[in-house]
Amino acid sequence: MSLHPSVAAVRVAVRRTLAELVAEHPEAALPPDAAVLVACSGGPDSLALLSATVFEGRKSGLRVIGVTVDHGLQEGSAEHAAHVVEQMAALGCDETASARVQVSGGGRGPEAAAREARYAVLDQMVQHFGAVAVLLGHTLDDQAETVLLGLARGSGGRSLAGMRRRFDHYRRPLLDVTRTDTVTACQVEGIEYWNDPHNIDPAYARVRVRRKVLPVLEDELGPGVTAALARTADQLRADMELLDQLALAAYDELRDPDGLAVTALADLPAATRSRVLRLAALDAGASASELFHVHVVALGQLVASRVGGSEVQLPGHVTAVLSPGGADGRLRFRPTAVQG
Repeated sequence: MSLHPSVAAVRVAVRRTLAELVAEHPEAALPPDAAVLVACSGGPDSLALLSATVFEGRKSGLRVIGVTVDHGLQEGSAEHAAHVVEQMAALGCDETASARVQVSGGGRGPEAAAREARYAVLDQMVQHFGAVAVLLGHTLDDQAETVLLGLARGSGGRSLAGMRRRFDHYRRPLLDVTRTDTVTACQVEGIEYWNDPHNIDPAYARVRVRRKVLPVLEDELGPGVTAALARTADQLRADMELLDQLALAAYDELRDPDGLAVTALADLPAATRSRVLRLAALDAGASASELFHVHVVALGQLVASRVGGSEVQLPGHVTAVLSPGGADGRLRFRPTAVQG
C-alpha cells in the first residue's frame, strides 16, 4: 500500500530538517544518542510532527524526546498534559517529559506571556537533555495567519516576514505543510488529537483570521491566498535578515562609550538608521516586548532635531538623551529618573 500523501508531506518536511541538522555537524558528526526535542501540545500539528520525527529519527540515528508544557491556563490542564505524555510514549518516543509553568502577565497579553514561559522551559529542557534542536509544529496556515495579522496591524517588515524557519536551537519543519495535511495525517495514522478550545474562541484575533477572514479571501480572490501569504513571508525574511545584518555592522562601527554620533546616524539610509536605533535602545536595556515602531520613530525624530537636551522615554525605564553639540552631538541612553 502506498503512503498517504498527507503522511508523506509531513515526513518529507521532517526528513529535510533532520538532514539539515546532521549536515550542520560535518566535522564531529552527531553522537549516536543525539537528542531532538519535539514540543507537543496534543493538537494535530504537533502530534503529526512527533509521529513523523519518530519515524524519520530512527533512520537518522537520533533520540526523539517528546515534551509537553502545561501552562495551567485551562481547567483540567494537568490531566491533559498527562494524557499527552501517554500519547507521546505510545507514538514511540525514546523519552518523554512534561513541565508546568507559571504564566504571569507583566503587562503583556496571555498569549505572549504563555509563549515566553513556554520557550523559557524549553530552553531548560534543551540544556537538561543536551538536545541539538527543538522542533515546533507551526504550519503553513499559521504562517499565513501571522503575515495577515501583521499586515492588518501595520507592523512593518519584521512582522510580515512571519515566523522564522529556524532560530537558536529551534526549527519549524512544517512551514510548507498545511493544517489540512497534519489533521489528515493524524486521521490516517489513527492518532487521536485534541482540539484546543482557544483555537475556536473568537476573542482571539488569530481565530477570527483563521475562521472568518482567510475563508473570505479564498472565496473572493480564489484558492491559494494562504500559500501566497506564507510565500510572502519567505521572500521578505531574506530581505529583513540582510537589512538586520547591515544594521548590526553599522551599529558595531558607530557605538562607543560616548554614545552614537548624531551626524553619522543621520548619514545612514533610513532603513538602516531605524534598525541601529532599535539595537541601541535594546542594548541600553529597553524592553524588547514593549519597544514598538512608535518608539523607534521618536528616536529618529530626536536625532533629526539636533536639539541638545531633548529626550525620549522608552519602555524598560530607559531614556534616550541628545547631548548638546549640534552636528557633533551624541545620542546617549540612561536610566529613567524615578519621579518622587
